[in-house]
Amino acid sequence: MRHLICDKSARLDLPHLVSQPRRCLIPVMRDYLNLHDARHNSGCHMHAEHHDLIAILIIKSRNGSLPTHHNPRRAVRKQDFQPQMEMAMQSLKYLGMMFPLWLALAASAAPSIQSEPIQPIAKAVIRNPAMVELGKKLFFEPRLSKSGFISCNSCHNLSTGGSDNLSSSIGDHWQQGPIRSPSVLNSSLNVAQFWDGRAKSLQEQASGPIANPREMASNHVLALDVLRSIPAYVNEFDKVFGNRNVSMQQVTMAIAAFEETLVTPDSRFDLWLKGNKQALNAQELRGYQTFKTAGCVACHNGPAVGGNSFQKMGLVSPYQTSNPAQGRAGVTGKDADRMAFKVPSLRNVALRAPYFHDAGAPTLEAAVATMGKLQLGRAFNQQEIGDIVAFLHTLTGKQPRIVLPVLPASSNDTPRPTPFN
Repeated sequence: MRHLICDKSARLDLPHLVSQPRRCLIPVMRDYLNLHDARHNSGCHMHAEHHDLIAILIIKSRNGSLPTHHNPRRAVRKQDFQPQMEMAMQSLKYLGMMFPLWLALAASAAPSIQSEPIQPIAKAVIRNPAMVELGKKLFFEPRLSKSGFISCNSCHNLSTGGSDNLSSSIGDHWQQGPIRSPSVLNSSLNVAQFWDGRAKSLQEQASGPIANPREMASNHVLALDVLRSIPAYVNEFDKVFGNRNVSMQQVTMAIAAFEETLVTPDSRFDLWLKGNKQALNAQELRGYQTFKTAGCVACHNGPAVGGNSFQKMGLVSPYQTSNPAQGRAGVTGKDADRMAFKVPSLRNVALRAPYFHDAGAPTLEAAVATMGKLQLGRAFNQQEIGDIVAFLHTLTGKQPRIVLPVLPASSNDTPRPTPFN
C-alpha cells in the first residue's frame, strides 16, 4: 500500500482491496496517515481512485462490510458508495487526529476471541484411534526409506518443534535438501502442504518424500513390498481398513490421521485469548499490539497464526537469497507467483530456528527485523523487536505427548535396506 499511495503511475486493484477483511485495514490506514504529509513534501499526489479507496476502507472499518448492492466481481464505481464516501471523506482529517487514540483504545480493550485476528487452537479430536496408532508407526518407520535410516520424523522431529532445525534437511546418502523443512505441528491447519503448496492435503504430502530421490529415495512399490512382507503390519492394516492388501492410499491416509493429532493447544497466548488476563506480561502484550498495528496480522492470522495464504517474499523490497526455490511459480508456472511462499505458522516458532524457507534468519530477532523491512516497509527499533519476540514466545503450546512406538520386526521376506553404495 505504501508504494501505491506515493506512486503517481500506480493503478489499484480496488475490487481485490475492498474484499479484504477488516483486520487488514489497520496497516493500510496507518500507512495512509503516515504518508499524508510526506506526499506533499515529495511532490507526490494521490490519484482520485486513491481517495476513493481510503473512503471505502473507512466505510469498511466502521461497518465491517460494503453496501449490499456492491458486486465485488465488477469494477468499483464511485457512485456505488457516493453517500457513504462523502461522509467518509469529510472525516479524513478528523480520523488523522483520532487514529492514534483509536489504536490505543483497541490495544487496551479486554481480549475477545471474536474480535482478535488470532484464534485459539482446538485440541485434537481422535475419531479412529486404531488408524492414528498405525499412522504413528508409519511416521517413525525408517524402512519406508531406501537406506532404512530415514523416517518422517527425521525431518519433522517431534522433539524439536516438528522440524529438524537445519538450514535444509539431510536426505539419502547425506544429500542436502533444496529447502528448509517446515514444521509438521499444526500442519492440518495449513491451506496446503510444502512451501510452494504443491500438495493439497496431508495425505497427498505424505506420499512425496518416500519416492523423492533426495529425501527417502525409495519408491512406492518397494515401500509397499516392505510393509506387505511384515505380518504384524498386514494384520494391523486389515484391522484398520478391512483388507490385507496394503496400498499407498492406506499408508498416506494413516500417516495423515496421525499428523492431524499433532496440534499444540493451550499456549499462554491462547489462555489470554480465553480471558486469562494474567497469562501475558506487559512486554508480551506490547509485542502483540505492535504485531497487530504494524500489519503482521494481515498474513499471520487465524488459529495457526499463518499457514492460510501464499505471499510474496519481499513485498516492499526484493529478498536477497542464494536459494533457487521460486515458490508458487514452480507449481503454477506464473511469473506473478515467483517468490510467493506459503506463510508459515508462527505457532511454536520459538522452538524452530533458523527461519524462512532458506533459513536466512538465524534468530527470531533477525526474522522480525527482516520481515518488518521487506514486507511492511518498516524498520522496527530494538524495543519493538524485543516486544514482538516476547509475544512470539507466548505462541508455544503444549507439545504432543508421543509414546515412541515399538515397530514390528522384519520377516525373512522383507527387502533389505541399502544404506551404502
